[in-house]
Amino acid sequence: MTSTAPIRTGIIGFGLAGRVFHAGLIRAVPDLALTAIATSRKDEVAALDPAIRAIPDPQALINDPEIDLVVIASPTATHAQWARAALLAGKHVVVDKPFALSLAEARDLADLARETGRHLVVFHNRRWDSCFLTVRQAIEDGAIGRVTRLWSCFNRFRPEVRDRWREDGSAGSGLLYDLAPHLIDQALVLFGKPEAVSADIAILREGGASDDEVAITLRYPGLRVQLGASMNTPDATAGGLPRFAVDGTQGRLVKRLLDQQEAQLVADLHPGAPGWGEDSDPLEVYDAQGALSTRPAITGRQESFYAGLAAFLNGTGPTPVPLEEAVAVQEVIEAAQIAAREGRVVALPLP
Repeated sequence: MTSTAPIRTGIIGFGLAGRVFHAGLIRAVPDLALTAIATSRKDEVAALDPAIRAIPDPQALINDPEIDLVVIASPTATHAQWARAALLAGKHVVVDKPFALSLAEARDLADLARETGRHLVVFHNRRWDSCFLTVRQAIEDGAIGRVTRLWSCFNRFRPEVRDRWREDGSAGSGLLYDLAPHLIDQALVLFGKPEAVSADIAILREGGASDDEVAITLRYPGLRVQLGASMNTPDATAGGLPRFAVDGTQGRLVKRLLDQQEAQLVADLHPGAPGWGEDSDPLEVYDAQGALSTRPAITGRQESFYAGLAAFLNGTGPTPVPLEEAVAVQEVIEAAQIAAREGRVVALPLP
């Protein structure tokens, strides 16, 4: 695609992901034009923008000749189905994470994208979180020497099970498919693929049907990365664990609070608005003697995913998320499932 006209974009799904994340970020990028949304919520689409068409049938949106890019924000179990259909219809595709339920399915979709000559990009938007950007920069600057251990936690204290597909035990529900892909992707951006994976995946809430507690350890030479996602543990605002803690040969980094862009989007604050992406929680840097200094947090910019995607589709920049990196996330997810089920350390790569 070489045209500089706005890329006509359609979204499948208008729940939290489609309405808050995708629609909010797409509309902030001038080179993208949100043209249609596949949903039964016609009135909500009209309230967002009367110029956006509401199409009841996802396949009809995929087949629409007025759509160049299909964004899949439907429930996780349908991601691969609609991605396959869109690629076969000759569309470029963005898929919310995870883009498949298995490594084999992910590899098949990657092959199909190459065969059709279409671009498939997975929405790993939290590469542009303020907390992650800040920690990544400090690591790259050598602020604590060589990293030997990283803890990354994404916790939400929700002790009551809610009636929604993300928690009902159906295919694609649970934290391993919801929050863990963010943590895994960020770890792979920092350190690449690990040599091996171990994991504990559990249901701890009364009446729970899907996993609500996930602990994954990525094993590297001279480094351990521990990832945790929980619906049973308060975050740092309520005395819980910090979002990141990183140990190195010359000290420690602590980033306590989670990026606020999701909360801002829910509150109808969008890119370009005053305060967008700002993070008042500084990075704590402890040297080898325990002396504390701080670094200001880098402003979050999740809209960079779609700005980068538009440049990529127009031939003026790289993909914001290389497809092989998204497949690698899927490989770690599958290794974690095997490790938890069989109670062992699973070596990578998987066959």
